[in-house]
Amino acid sequence: MSDASGKPDPTLKLDSFLPYRLSVLSNAVSRKIADMYEREFEISIWQWRILAVLGESEGLTSTEVANRTLMDKPAVSRATATLLDRGLLSRTSDTSDRRKAALRLTKKGREIYNAILPRALAYEHDLLSSISAEEVATLHGLLTRLSHIASPDRDLWSE
Repeated sequence: MSDASGKPDPTLKLDSFLPYRLSVLSNAVSRKIADMYEREFEISIWQWRILAVLGESEGLTSTEVANRTLMDKPAVSRATATLLDRGLLSRTSDTSDRRKAALRLTKKGREIYNAILPRALAYEHDLLSSISAEEVATLHGLLTRLSHIASPDRDLWSE
């Protein structure tokens, strides 16, 4: 934000500070849908993110999952361990490099993914129904532009 002279305002007002607003909004959006899958499937936000990524792109390593979600490696490791213990994921070591292991949804993991997915999409639809199609396109464009500034060395998502 700038003051009347065009100079940056040196005071921090969280309610108008974009990083804060994006973080709080992200948490609120995630929390609402997370309540459902935590209650019905005993899946945490972190576990759902892993299931969602693997539901779209099976055979990724933990490092690749961490890179796609921007989760730190210990969080991915803990969530993955729980999902493996629950039989929702399988891990297959790479025969040429034992340090690499591909993660895949099991049948049970795919069933949970398939049960949550339509609800997640309906929730997204409900969120976006409060703005016009043109505003949705503008929002996606703005988010992409901001993502290039926040992460200039790699795309945060593909469109």
